[in-house]
Amino acid sequence: MTVTPSSPYSEQPGRIMAREMAEQPDVLRRILDTGAPEIRRTAEEVAAKRPRFVLLTARGTSDNAALYAKYLLEVRLGLPCGLTSMSTTTAYGAKPDLRDVLVVTVSQSGGSPDLVASTQAAREAGAITLAVTNNPDSPLAAVSEHHIDILAGPEKALPATKTYTASLLSLYLFVEGLRDGDGSAAAVLPGLAADLLDRQPEVRTLAARYRFAERMVITSRGYGYPTAKEAALKLMETSYIPALSYSGADLLHGPLAMVDNISPVIAVVTDGRGGEALQPVLDRLRGRGADLVVIGPKAQVEQASAGFVLPTEGVAEEVQPILEIIPLQLLAYEVTIARGQDPDAPRALAKVTETR
Repeated sequence: MTVTPSSPYSEQPGRIMAREMAEQPDVLRRILDTGAPEIRRTAEEVAAKRPRFVLLTARGTSDNAALYAKYLLEVRLGLPCGLTSMSTTTAYGAKPDLRDVLVVTVSQSGGSPDLVASTQAAREAGAITLAVTNNPDSPLAAVSEHHIDILAGPEKALPATKTYTASLLSLYLFVEGLRDGDGSAAAVLPGLAADLLDRQPEVRTLAARYRFAERMVITSRGYGYPTAKEAALKLMETSYIPALSYSGADLLHGPLAMVDNISPVIAVVTDGRGGEALQPVLDRLRGRGADLVVIGPKAQVEQASAGFVLPTEGVAEEVQPILEIIPLQLLAYEVTIARGQDPDAPRALAKVTETR
């Protein structure tokens, strides 16, 4: 299976992003075959320390992966979680008491100074620290007590694709290890990911709806909400279309007013409780005549203006986000190519963003 840039761009813009999206089934398989035992050992070491609370630290795409971990930890383990505001430490010098708190820092490069500094400060404040990176030799890995290598291999395109799905799977396996689960729900992912990538022509057709879009709204609930946020980020950083992501519940608390019959809305419908919770939002969107595109189960896609059917039968709700994002990565890629831009090199961005 090969994902290739849309003709006539085979040797032009987007070839690096296309290649890295195509690597995702192999990366997922590598994590399951090679990385899983080490992830489980790390989880057992952390579980033995009995953390009472979890703080998740990240930026950008990794922040969306951290949000996915928050859902896993709260739903699967009942552990309360929070998302770190790093500036409280790096800018304001706050010194919270983090004894018995697990601080998980997610970063592709492991090189951003604020991530390193806040993790070092957390460790000094008594936290159990875990870095989840694509670089075991990174400064972040060095200052953390524990480390998980997501095994994605070098990622050269500025938009992160394979490192995102690799982070999700690694975090899922880590949480499974904390709860002494077997992680067997992930076994189907490499094959299904390959099937989704083979459906790129469907996404290319869908992308035609958004070539001239001036604004997009992406919504979901539950495990699908991090997918909505990551999809919006991908669209903004590659095609420069303002894409607003909302929890379906938050969308009803005001932003729904901006949706009309010419406003494109993408709904990520996870098959499970998150999708059930999103149903009233979908009904309201249809009632407003929104141009509603659904990424999700066949029954939901059939009720929308258009969509992309996801394989959900036999796929646990908690691992569906690892598949949901793939057609949305392809969508960002195809929209960007259709608009005559290069998704490999978005303007004003660098692969490693150094914030403080």
